[in-house]
Amino acid sequence: MPPDERSDFFSGLYVASLQHCRKGVKVLVDINSFFKNPGEGLYQRTVRSGVWVFSLRIFERALGIVKLVILARILVPNDFGLMGIALLALACLETFSQTGFQQALIQKKDGTEKYLDVAWTFMLIRNFVIFTLLFIGAPYIAKFFDTPKVTPIMRIIGISLLFGGPGGIGGFANIGVLYFQRELEFNKQFIYHLTGTLADFAISVTAAIVLKSVWALVFGLLAGNIVRFFVGYRIHPYRPRLNFDFDKAHELFRFGRWILASSILVFLVTQGDDIFVGKLLGIAFLGFYQMAYRFSNAPATEITHVISQVTFPAYSKLQDNPEGLRQAYLKTLQLTAFISIPLAGGIFILAPEFTRIFLGDKWMPMVPAMQVLALAGLIRSIQATTGPVFQAVGRPNIDTKWQVVRLIVLATTIYPLTLLWGMLGVSIAVLASIFVTFLGCSVMVIKVTGCDIRSYNKVVACPLVAGLFMVAVIFVLKGVVDTVGLLVFVLLVLSGFFVYVGFIYILDKFLHYGVWLLIKRSFDSFRGIQ
Repeated sequence: MPPDERSDFFSGLYVASLQHCRKGVKVLVDINSFFKNPGEGLYQRTVRSGVWVFSLRIFERALGIVKLVILARILVPNDFGLMGIALLALACLETFSQTGFQQALIQKKDGTEKYLDVAWTFMLIRNFVIFTLLFIGAPYIAKFFDTPKVTPIMRIIGISLLFGGPGGIGGFANIGVLYFQRELEFNKQFIYHLTGTLADFAISVTAAIVLKSVWALVFGLLAGNIVRFFVGYRIHPYRPRLNFDFDKAHELFRFGRWILASSILVFLVTQGDDIFVGKLLGIAFLGFYQMAYRFSNAPATEITHVISQVTFPAYSKLQDNPEGLRQAYLKTLQLTAFISIPLAGGIFILAPEFTRIFLGDKWMPMVPAMQVLALAGLIRSIQATTGPVFQAVGRPNIDTKWQVVRLIVLATTIYPLTLLWGMLGVSIAVLASIFVTFLGCSVMVIKVTGCDIRSYNKVVACPLVAGLFMVAVIFVLKGVVDTVGLLVFVLLVLSGFFVYVGFIYILDKFLHYGVWLLIKRSFDSFRGIQ
């Protein structure tokens, strides 16, 4: 998200500072001193935060991939299917009781402290209710999927809610860690999440070697949440207390209700396919499908996570500055497209080779679905740039409405396509629903930010052309070699990387795409902060 020399994110932030001056907010530095003291600006803090979050996600994803490869070799698809059902049940209860308090606290401009205890209290009650429902309802959920083995798994996983929900927030967890995101202190969040990730990795891999069962996944998840719980109180001094102020809770929920509605819709469109596969095609196919989704959507998941964590609080600080918000969004979109397009293209063209080499032949049935889901993941990563904008300007209802459209498309296409092509048909339905939502959200974000269509198309079209050329080159190279082993696979990846970078360099030079300056200024700004 760094600036170029003419039209850039920093310019927008500086304009924001000038506008705040006119409103009576004291700004202590001018533009020259701002460059000399980059640590004092929102732009530099955002760059630094982005580096920390990317570092965390890269490290977490690397451990996650290694863990999945090891477990895929030891466990069978049915084990992943059992875990998938338990996580579906947990996600369902969490989604339909979403408060949106976390997003509401981040979006607030000031006075957040007086709401923390209220949010912690009601989120604690929520998690206790979910745990109770999951414990009691586990046998009925197991009966629905005709898998009695999943009952104890769901009950043990429910315990993890008492130590914190997604992101470590909820239950008895320290809500003070929310400040790491709100104040862009992602170096502390790096430590907070990394400890849980390491615990999950160590316990799950060890348990898989010893137990050779689905319980390796269960114990790993539980260990990660417990470790994050203790680290949260160790790394942040805030100590929450019970506070049943219903007026403040209602105030938070007025913003959070749209998060609730959007979360329910997102759950239905992102988890509905899993429920459909598990019920109609069986547990083994659910294991195949979820594994395909994890690997194909890894880039989209990580990019989406980074975008929402870093840009939402940054956009929130720019919500009163249209020019700054517009420039910030275009740079975010540019960087997202530059990274996600080659990753998705590489997954699409190399999915068969990757699966055979790293996971084994028993996972090959998932390859066609994995390729289609890679395209869906690419579109989702681009669309993910819009959500934080809508939330930051106080219009989360836009995203909610388009998720309704996505749900309608998915609901009307998934059954007939599944009957025609099975697991591949499910993937095609997912792709179609995401594409429709992407078009709608793109139109709305252009309207909200005021950016012109030409600028929007340029930052997406350039890496898209380069990515298609990269895929074509890898396809040709695959036809030249007879078999693809690990060494050839690595060479194909490197070839694709250099082809993409070279093509982007040409576009950058002749069409002034600007991505290299974007990356260079980002690196320089982060280095200047150290």
